Amino acid sequence: MTLLAFDTPERFLEGLNAWVALESPTSDADAVNRLMDRVQADCEGVGATVERVPGTLGRGDHLVVRAPWNAGSNERGIVMLGHLDTVHPIGSLARNPIRTEAGRAHGPGINDMKAGAHACFAALRRLLETGTRTPLPLTIVYVADEEVGSQSSRPLIEAEAKRAKYALVLEAARGGGRVVTSRKGLARFDLTVQGRPAHSGSAHKQGRSAVKELAHQIIALEGMTDYDRGITVSVGMIEGGTAANVVPEHAAASIDLRVPTMADAVEMVARIEGLQPVTPDVTLTVTGGMNRFPYTKQERPDVAALFEQARGLAADIGFELQDLPTGEGSGGSDGQFCIPFAAVLDGLGPFGGGSHTNDEFLDVATIVPRGTLLLHLLQTLR
Repeated sequence: MTLLAFDTPERFLEGLNAWVALESPTSDADAVNRLMDRVQADCEGVGATVERVPGTLGRGDHLVVRAPWNAGSNERGIVMLGHLDTVHPIGSLARNPIRTEAGRAHGPGINDMKAGAHACFAALRRLLETGTRTPLPLTIVYVADEEVGSQSSRPLIEAEAKRAKYALVLEAARGGGRVVTSRKGLARFDLTVQGRPAHSGSAHKQGRSAVKELAHQIIALEGMTDYDRGITVSVGMIEGGTAANVVPEHAAASIDLRVPTMADAVEMVARIEGLQPVTPDVTLTVTGGMNRFPYTKQERPDVAALFEQARGLAADIGFELQDLPTGEGSGGSDGQFCIPFAAVLDGLGPFGGGSHTNDEFLDVATIVPRGTLLLHLLQTLR
């Protein structure tokens, strides 16, 4: 098999900058869809089949891009994931204009993650230009709402993951170019407390303070954090009460849980769902649950094998590919929606720095080696 060369940095940046020029904050569905229009046209222009999935929940549309050789195949294949939404509001181009200087390409969303999203397209384009067919069916999923939790795109991601053997996530690499082979699981809960209102002066004894009860629960929840085990529980937002002279009837809090393993997830979800009131005559209601599943390569031999194949390919290209130690992959990723169904390798994209800031940039020197690694994975995965 002849392994292909990737795009030149100049060609890659020409296409990427056209995507960066179309600002696409998650909250502006029309803006995201203008970029989706461009990406759809680019993909169809090189011979791919594109399915456009209408957005819901006020978000932009999503795209499912398939290689021509997928037609008629029932074989589990490769899905590449990219998101086209950014955290940057319209007007951010004025603060971080598109330019290349001192080895860095600049622009809002270029590192998180338009460069990785464009790498998916560029790899598929190289395959189609050269008439090269991958051993497995090949699909790209571009979503419009990753930066706010992928609520509208999660069913689509999961549906495509069920059809895949491998999920390659083109988020930017971590420090030093490391890929991600572990992610902490993420759960979100809402805790509501129902007390009994009363006049805070003349009838204080008859009241049951929801705020007081919430204070007990916050201490209990924060006390569940166990740094040695890599478990964190954080109460991030609270609200309650109606007036200073009323024993509060209602209070509520939002809870963020991070866990390194599924066993920890089962344990901690049960503990949070099992919270009991301290105050008599007060009720607690807990809603929510796991949003993204944890995984480690130690627990998933298929993930370990996928990483080892990537590491060998990288060595042939001329660089050492490293991964994150267990537990460091604490941020959320759409790859976690795939892990129940497919082997996941995350952080495969080109990388730079300054994500989510007005100094966001891409390290131009990473374009070719990272793009070549992706292309060679597509050619050799079976």
